[in-house]
Amino acid sequence: MAEPHPAIAGIRLVLGGNVFGWTIDRDQSFAVLDAFYAAGGRMIDSAEGYSSWVPGNKGGESETIIGAWLASRGVRKDMRIGTKTGMGGPPGGLRPERVKAALQGSLDRLQTDYVDLYYAHRDDPQTPLDEVAAGFDALVQTGAVRELGASNFTRERLGAALAAARRIGAARYTVFQPLYNLATRAQYEGGLQQLCVDENIAVLPYYGLAAGFLTGKFRNAADWGGSPRASSLDQVAAQGGWAVLAAMDEVAAQTGASHARIALAWLNAQPGIAAPLASATSTAQVAELCAGATLSLDETQLAALAAAG
Repeated sequence: MAEPHPAIAGIRLVLGGNVFGWTIDRDQSFAVLDAFYAAGGRMIDSAEGYSSWVPGNKGGESETIIGAWLASRGVRKDMRIGTKTGMGGPPGGLRPERVKAALQGSLDRLQTDYVDLYYAHRDDPQTPLDEVAAGFDALVQTGAVRELGASNFTRERLGAALAAARRIGAARYTVFQPLYNLATRAQYEGGLQQLCVDENIAVLPYYGLAAGFLTGKFRNAADWGGSPRASSLDQVAAQGGWAVLAAMDEVAAQTGASHARIALAWLNAQPGIAAPLASATSTAQVAELCAGATLSLDETQLAALAAAG
C-alpha cells in the first residue's frame, strides 16, 4: 500500500467524473457528488475531454458540472480535484503553451484558481520531455497546480519523464493513473508497477470496476446489450473476465461483501495503490463504492482472486 499522498484526501476512493454529462445529467451528478461528500469522499477525477465522445458535447462537460457543484456547496477547500489534458494524445498536445491554455480552460470550468492534481492524460512523443517537464513545472510554480500526474504512459516513457524532470530540476510526476483492475492487469503489473513503488509514486488506477463488469451484475453478454459501455465490457469478458467473476463469487460467499466492494478491496491491497477510481450513477452505487474502500480481504482471498486473472 502506498503512503498517504498530499494530493489525496478522505477515504481510499477517488470518484470518477467521466459519467457527469454523459450517462447522468447535472441534477443526477449533484446527487452523486452530495452522497460522496457525505460519505467522507474527498477526491474527484475529471478531464478536459470528458465527455467529448457524446453527440452534441464538445468536452469539458464533466468539469463544468463539478465546478458548479463545488461553488453551490461551498466545499472547494475540502476537496481534492484532479483533471487532465491531452486525452487523445494529440501530437504536440503537451507543449508548454498548449498545456498552459488547457489548464486555464479547466480552471474556468471548475470555478477555481488551482487544481490539486494535473495530469498528462496521454504521452506526447513529439514534444521533448525536457520541454514537457518545464511546462508542467511552470504551472506548479505559479500555484495553479499542486501536484503532477501522468496517465497511460509506458514504463519506459514514465521513467524517462521522471529522469527529465530531475535533470532540469523541475517538479516531477508524483501520481500515476493506469488502467488496472482485477480483470485487466497486464499494463500495470511488472516493470511499471515496480517503477511506481521504487519512485514512491501514488497510483490511482482507473476503471476499478472494469466498466461495471466486476460489480457482478452481468452474467452473460446479453446483459449489457445496448449499454454505452458495451465495447469495454466485451473486451473484459474476452480477457478472462468470467473466470475472475467466478472467483469473486466465492469470496462474496465467504465474506458477505458485494462484488464491487471486493474489486476495490483487492485493488487497495496491491503494491503502489493509493486509492482506486470508480464512477457512480446513483447514490446507492456511491454507498457501495465507499463501503468497498474500508473492506479488507485476507491473504488467501487476495491470492485466489489474483490467480483467476
